[in-house]
Order: sequence, then structure tokens, then C-alpha cells
Amino acid sequence: MTLRNHRQQEKIICIGTSTGGPRALQVVLSKLPSGLQAPIVIVQHMPPNFTKSLANRLNSICDINVKEAEDGEILKKGTAYLAPGGKHMEVLQTGREAVVKIIDTLPVNGHRPSVDVLFESISHFKKYEKIAVIMTGMGNDGAAGLIKLKESGNAKAIAESESSCIVYGMPKAAINTDMVDEIEDLENIAATILTYMN
Repeated sequence: MTLRNHRQQEKIICIGTSTGGPRALQVVLSKLPSGLQAPIVIVQHMPPNFTKSLANRLNSICDINVKEAEDGEILKKGTAYLAPGGKHMEVLQTGREAVVKIIDTLPVNGHRPSVDVLFESISHFKKYEKIAVIMTGMGNDGAAGLIKLKESGNAKAIAESESSCIVYGMPKAAINTDMVDEIEDLENIAATILTYMN
């Protein structure tokens, strides 16, 4: 077997959350190490103008970098990208790089940004290991996208437990797809992500 076959597969972490999400993101992202060998892409249901300040606040307390995503930027390992409020975020694979695409299409599931839009875009990634996380939130955004991710292969899914959720809607909908690998309390989600990074 060649050395190339031994090389670790590229990984991408995608997170979806809504009501109670800013606190949940703070708990999870603040426990991830600065040398994290994957980018993180996040949809937090929020209106325009709020996501930049949330990203800045998270960046000030986390070891990883956290920023509001910009159209056309190339994802870097150890950085979390928050979808801008009021717009959808997709991630496209171009060669060996993953590139952010910010789009202004209609809401999906009543949301813009939508977790389903993000997850579905990442389901097209070949030769990537995908780690999906659904945390506290109302409704079922993310469930359909999670099905697409899992059907594409090479995807692991973590849902926040009912006991630690502010609102159990989104994790419950994800769990009901029978596609979730781990159900974890909020405090344990970062550790579970890191087990999938090995």
C-alpha cells in the first residue's frame, strides 16, 4: 500500500442550531483545540446583522478562530464559519479546496440560513469525512439535509440530548431519521467530535 493511501482523509464539521444556539455554540466551540484538523461550518438561525457580533464574541473566547462566513472564501482548518444571518450558506468542493458560497434564495423550512441547505451542499463532497451536529432548536431544519449527508456515505451524526436542549425540536427530528450515531448532552458534544477526528 502506498503512503498516499495512509494519508488521513480530509474532514469537515457542520453544525446546525436555532433557539438556544448561541450558548450551545459557546459550550462546544470553546472546548475545541486551536490545532483542530478540520474547518467547521455553522448555521445558527438568526436575522441579518446579528451573526457577525456572535462570531466576534465566540472568537474572543475560543482557541479556534470563529468568523462570519464570506462568499468565495476558502475554508481553513481550525476555523469556524458562521452563516450570515438572512442568507443561505453552501460549501462547494473545487479540487482539494472547500469554498463558501453565500446565496440569497428563498427561505427553506421557513429559515434563511437553513441547516438543510448547508448539509445538502456538503453531501456532495467526495473523499471527505463529514461530521454533522444538530443542537437545540425549534422545528425540523437539518433532518432532510442529514439524510442526504448520510446517504452520501462517510458521515457521522451527533444530536444534542433532550435533557440539555433549550428546545428539543431539531435534535428530535434528526434522531427520528434513524441516521444519528450519537446522542450527547451539550457538555459532551465537543469530546465526541474529537473522537471522530482521530
